[in-house]
Amino acid sequence: MLRYFMMTVLAGFHVVASAQIRLPDVLSDNMVLQRNDSALLWGWASPGEKIRIQASWKSTPDSAVSSGNSVWSVKIKTPDAGGPYTIKLRGWNTIELKNILIGEVWVCSGQSNMEWSGNHGLPDIKAELATCADDQLRFFQVPKITSNSPQDDVPGKWTSCDSTTLKPFSAIGYFFGKELRKKLGVPVALINSSWGGTPAEVWTPAELVTGAPQLAAAAAKQGVNGYRPHVAGKTYNAMIAPLTNYRIAGAIWYQGESNTGTAATYKPLMETMIGSWRKAWGIDFPFYYVQIAPFTYGAGTVKGALLRESQEQTLSYPKTGMVVISDLVDDTTNIHPINKHDVGLRLANLALGDHYGKQGIAFKSPQFDRMEKKNNQIIIHFRHADNGLMLKGAAKEWYIAGADKKFVPADVKVKGNTVTVSGKGITQPEAVRFAFSNAGIGNIFSKEGLPVSPFRTDNWPEQ
Repeated sequence: MLRYFMMTVLAGFHVVASAQIRLPDVLSDNMVLQRNDSALLWGWASPGEKIRIQASWKSTPDSAVSSGNSVWSVKIKTPDAGGPYTIKLRGWNTIELKNILIGEVWVCSGQSNMEWSGNHGLPDIKAELATCADDQLRFFQVPKITSNSPQDDVPGKWTSCDSTTLKPFSAIGYFFGKELRKKLGVPVALINSSWGGTPAEVWTPAELVTGAPQLAAAAAKQGVNGYRPHVAGKTYNAMIAPLTNYRIAGAIWYQGESNTGTAATYKPLMETMIGSWRKAWGIDFPFYYVQIAPFTYGAGTVKGALLRESQEQTLSYPKTGMVVISDLVDDTTNIHPINKHDVGLRLANLALGDHYGKQGIAFKSPQFDRMEKKNNQIIIHFRHADNGLMLKGAAKEWYIAGADKKFVPADVKVKGNTVTVSGKGITQPEAVRFAFSNAGIGNIFSKEGLPVSPFRTDNWPEQ
């Protein structure tokens, strides 16, 4: 009888012990939930287990029941920005999440220029360490991991910004978040999921790449590298998919260098990737990215220019935006420009002006609109230059060609939001190019100080 009693007690203990509510790491102390929204809380528990959820900003509780697959979820309304709050979850066990803020949540992703931090010796971050502490700016760092299939959890923890947590975090992400904090006056959360050297294919669901012949052929050209994955879907599965239940405001992206060899397919690849992220999150969120910087990719090619061209063309995809940073580069032999502060600031201004509707912020670089031929000249018209253009010094990186397709240095005259281009010996001009090279850095800007995006008016074949 005693043995039977003990077996019954132990069996009951096993049921209770195994029926523990468990949460993904991204739902934890110090997290920031998206304001004025419906935040999804989810996790695991025994099948049929009833879970009561009490958020401290609400007077009434929410509830959920774990499914036969031991998964549960519930949406809870979030208020306007504020905190700190708590969330208490009760099932067989009790979990209390503490020090929760409500604010704006952004994902930061891409390759090394997004990943780079104070650990890489960036002077901009070194200058911030003494004064950066801000409990209203919080970080979640996603580790570098891969998977063959989409995952539902990723290790990590939420931290407040201070000199210890900032140093290993994305510098661009930090400066972006710091400016949002300043201009919006609300808590800001940054989820950094980036990996140096990665092509965009690895951040895209594999079936969407392999199922599109053009994308699959380009992906096959990505070679094996001992420092990063190269197979489609690998980082999406492990570093993006586990986050897609977590409500966000938008994403910022700095990537492209590892796709310069297949620039012709970069636009459809990015549209596929962005669309897949939005579908997975169930949100048509803004996606803002950095046009890759001038860099000496190698003599005899313009693959960097072609990739930048594809990035500009991607702006036709809904709710995207791009910042141009060619003027922030002082060493075109360094693929990692040191100035991360102004890159983050331009991304923040883009978000503030485009997504948050803040007035009086210049956030779009001038872009080629159209050309008109007039005698031996070509007049270039620009978008996003309503207040006019300006040169800083003598014009450079302008070229003009006739029907022979041979480009020569051009003379330019700036008037309002147009540039008149001519060239010695060119009597019947056909095309103009501006900074259309791997490492070309122009010096023409909007009156607000944003650099003109590189362009060409032709579509002549290039390497």
